[in-house]
Amino acid sequence: MFSIAYRMLGSVVEAEDVVQEAHLRIEERRVAGLEIENPAAYASTVTTRIAIDALRSARRQREVYVGPWMPEPLPDDDADPAHRVERDETLSFAFLAVLERLGPVERAVFLLREVFAYDYAAIAEIVGRDEVACRQILHRAKARIAEGRPRFEAAEERDAELTDAFFAAVEAGNVDRLVDVLADDVVFYGDGGGRAPAIREPMHGALAVARFLGGLVRRGTSMGVRLERRPVNGAPALWVRGPDGALLSVLMVQFDANGAQVIANQLNPEKLTHLGPVGDLYALMGGGTDDGDGPPA
Repeated sequence: MFSIAYRMLGSVVEAEDVVQEAHLRIEERRVAGLEIENPAAYASTVTTRIAIDALRSARRQREVYVGPWMPEPLPDDDADPAHRVERDETLSFAFLAVLERLGPVERAVFLLREVFAYDYAAIAEIVGRDEVACRQILHRAKARIAEGRPRFEAAEERDAELTDAFFAAVEAGNVDRLVDVLADDVVFYGDGGGRAPAIREPMHGALAVARFLGGLVRRGTSMGVRLERRPVNGAPALWVRGPDGALLSVLMVQFDANGAQVIANQLNPEKLTHLGPVGDLYALMGGGTDDGDGPPA
């Protein structure tokens, strides 16, 4: 249930709410004495339908979101059994961002078919469309995803080497070494949501991103922040913590054969609360607001 809800919404907190609501509806049916022939299928159906409604509401909010919208990080070592999900490409933060191209029903059809391998009859029952319509929806969804699908082709051994080299370069704040481990067409996103200092538009190119990261590290060192390597969403990440240990951001990175291809710095405190105590980056930086006056991260 969480696997469906999280992929639908890209939010741990919203997915938890969807799962809780689904459990309540299932319990209400049980208390009413109504039989559920296939509990697993029924749970998936209820979860998906609630998630579709939740996504419709969330999309209205994301239309006025400040800066790029990125998903909430899901730690690979999350100890909460309710958060245990099968890891695949569709759980990566870059792919979840691409899924934002799809409408709620399109997203549900795509995930149910491509990730959870439901047949078209079951999908049609869940989303309230006929099988022909579901096939058409899937075809359109695949086409829209292909337009922005990230490419990650590095071999596992090479990927590990790139990860170590990237983290070492970031931790050192070495611009030249960063250029060497970034893909030429690397893209950097910052998600502050208006609640933390972050760039409003994606940054492109190895040299620009390397200089920006180097500047962030120098600024962070002067503020006493520390970096912790801990993967999220099946990809390497750096957890940035303040002097008091509170979480300030999660820097997520995914590679292709040429180096770091997509980097996303999740700074929005509302998207980090499920990970533990969250710090106030504005206060640590000495004030300012995300209106163009405060320094971006």
